[in-house]
Amino acid sequence: MTRDKKVLRFAKKLVELSSENGIVTEARVSDVLAGLKKTTVRNKGLVLKTYLHYMRRAVAEQTAVVATPGALSAEALAAIESNFTKVYGRPITATTTKDESLIAGVRIRVGDDVYDASVAGRLKRFAESVN
Repeated sequence: MTRDKKVLRFAKKLVELSSENGIVTEARVSDVLAGLKKTTVRNKGLVLKTYLHYMRRAVAEQTAVVATPGALSAEALAAIESNFTKVYGRPITATTTKDESLIAGVRIRVGDDVYDASVAGRLKRFAESVN
């Protein structure tokens, strides 16, 4: 097995150890990093860089980033969390970002999936279908 494959497998295993019931927790990440600090690992920098890459993906997969042109009520945010938790079968936490280019509506990103229910998105899809 090549060195790069070993690093990838090791980093993926560290991500598994960083989650508790499929959810990445700060306490588990701290434990993994403390354990990694105590051990001697070849290419520790490459392992950490690969671990960071996979951790970003894991956190993105459990977070719904809701882009809106204005404020969103706490009830609406809770409903989004509840619906996406059901859709994905794992706990999803919603966060909001302001995006004034949307005109109205929302765009939600969970990992690599994007759900666009904005006026800007609908206008773009309409323009593409006309051409």
